[in-house]
Amino acid sequence: MNSLLSSPIFWSCIAILVLLCVGIFVSYVKAPPSNAYIISGLSKEPRVLIGSGGFRIPFFERLDVVYLGQISVDIKTDVSVPTKDFINVDVDAIAKVRVTPTSEGTRLAAKNFLNMTPLQITEQLKESLQGNMREIIGTLELKPLNNDRDGFSDQVMKKASPDMAKLGIEIISCNIQNVTDEEGAIKDLGADNLARIKKDAAINRATAERDVKIEVAKAEKESNDARVDADTAIAVKKNDLALKQAALKKQADTAQADADAAYEIQKQEQQKTINIKTVEAEIEKTKQEKILTQEQVEIKANELKAKIEKQADADKYKVEKNALAELEQKKREAEAKKYAMEQEAAGIRAKGEAEAYAIQKKGEAEALAMDKKAEAYKKYNNAAVIQMLVGVLPDVVKNVAEPISSIKDVRVYSGGSDGGGIASISGNVPVAIKQAFDVIQSATGVDMAEIMKAGTFDAKTTRNINLGGPVGSRAGDVVDSIIEHPDA
Repeated sequence: MNSLLSSPIFWSCIAILVLLCVGIFVSYVKAPPSNAYIISGLSKEPRVLIGSGGFRIPFFERLDVVYLGQISVDIKTDVSVPTKDFINVDVDAIAKVRVTPTSEGTRLAAKNFLNMTPLQITEQLKESLQGNMREIIGTLELKPLNNDRDGFSDQVMKKASPDMAKLGIEIISCNIQNVTDEEGAIKDLGADNLARIKKDAAINRATAERDVKIEVAKAEKESNDARVDADTAIAVKKNDLALKQAALKKQADTAQADADAAYEIQKQEQQKTINIKTVEAEIEKTKQEKILTQEQVEIKANELKAKIEKQADADKYKVEKNALAELEQKKREAEAKKYAMEQEAAGIRAKGEAEAYAIQKKGEAEALAMDKKAEAYKKYNNAAVIQMLVGVLPDVVKNVAEPISSIKDVRVYSGGSDGGGIASISGNVPVAIKQAFDVIQSATGVDMAEIMKAGTFDAKTTRNINLGGPVGSRAGDVVDSIIEHPDA
């Protein structure tokens, strides 16, 4: 049980039930401007709501409505009503009414028109208003009734207002629409008025015509008198005018002469002033032109100076920029050349190192080859050396003969018994070969002539050519020297 009492859901349900009970027994209502709400039941006096709201307890209080809007009531006399002068008339009027917009007026209206529509209220008010209008008709004669309709409607409103106030109704306006009679009295009044109007109009017209004629005659007499007086006055005036014109002309001629003289004098003075002002203006113009010319010269000079200075500054700036550009170009070219030289030096250095390395390797290879060749030469004997020298003899003979074979055309200008001329050319070949043999013999100690003779029949039979001994030893020394010094 305690847990149920402490539960929020339980108390929420209790609150909802309380609100439902209150909603059942109490409701809120609000009256619109066109209606008044009447709440009655519990209190002695009913509550009136006009444009406001309030609470109503269902089953104990009731809600009723009173219409507050404007209502039009058509007031017509059902039968003809005699006027004060005993003429039966029919009157048609429209009254604008509404419930008095106060609590007291609304309570009174509620007693008579509760929950009624505007049409029902109109039916209720029509008889009362018609009775009031009949009473007023009986107090008025036909002519004022017809002529003063506003006064008639005001009397109707004044007569009906107390009765309407007792019902809680306020009369806003009352307008007489039409007034008629069965006997044609109103029409006769109109005819009588029309005849009287016509009579009065004819009398007035005749009187007016008479007055017009009198006035015309009077006006003509006055006109003639005025014309005579006017002609006399005109003649007098003309005479006076002629005299005055002559005097005025004399005065005008004198004044004109004086004016002409004064004008001429004034003209001369003005011309003199104009001439002086013109000369002064010309002088001032000359001064201004001179000043203007000087200013223009100064302006031109300043412009030329500014132009020259600007051009000089531009040329100076250009020269400086060109110098800086040229210096920068030379600097870049020098750096490029330096870089190229460094690259070239590096290339040359690398190439030199490569060539040196190649030469070194080549030298090492040649030295190794020479060592091998020297070892081989050391194994040769004198006969082998001689054999090598003999092997080169054809080349020696060929090299001696080549200069002679290149001779294409020979002209002999002298001969002789001593065998000169062309014979001397061919005779030089054995001499050259002999000289080559002598050189070989002096260098190596080997007598090539003797070696060649060793192969002949005579050498084989009678001579003994010794290729050993001192000559062979000398040839070996030469070979050793060649091996040790290959560049020699």
